[in-house]
Amino acid sequence: MAELAALEDPRAREVNERHGDDHGVNLSKLRAVAKRLKTQQDLARELWNTGDTAARLLSLLICRPKAFARDELDSMVRQAKTPKVNDWLVNYVVKKSPYCEELRILWFSDADPVVAAAGWALTSERIVKKPEGLDLDQLLDLIEADMKDAPERLQWAMNNCLAQIGIEHPGHRSRALSIGERLEVLKDYPTPPNCTSPFAPIWITEMVRRKG
Repeated sequence: MAELAALEDPRAREVNERHGDDHGVNLSKLRAVAKRLKTQQDLARELWNTGDTAARLLSLLICRPKAFARDELDSMVRQAKTPKVNDWLVNYVVKKSPYCEELRILWFSDADPVVAAAGWALTSERIVKKPEGLDLDQLLDLIEADMKDAPERLQWAMNNCLAQIGIEHPGHRSRALSIGERLEVLKDYPTPPNCTSPFAPIWITEMVRRKG
């Protein structure tokens, strides 16, 4: 914890806080600490339990994803309120867990929009890698009905789902494009040069072009 405190950079904190993250540690330096520590599951749990954002990020880099019980991961996602911790937990840990599909189903319709967003993120992963058994029409129905007024984190996750359906599944592409055009979610999102807009119609069209 003392080492993490010494890595605190006020300028990094200022940038991170604009994105909802309450830490000031440069992530490259954090990864260097994790590389030195290697995998240490007990230490990872101790770091997580501090509640400190930088400590939790380090925890997620040195943990053993398959060592967490299902209920433990469920509890962790409900504690992970800052965007970066939530993102790393889902992508670095839950996606590698044997309980990934159980948790996707459990979280998908949760009353907490941050937890629901994690369920939608895991659904996007399945749309790309293992779509068998998913009802894509039903997902599009839910997106069409709920995405426009969803809280920011959940809206972002639903929009990602919409884009992946459009990119990966040609039979649903025209409907995905139509929903995106009509709802206009993230249409005006500021996008740096040489980056693809998260506005679904632009995102879908560009990724299909690249695949082609």
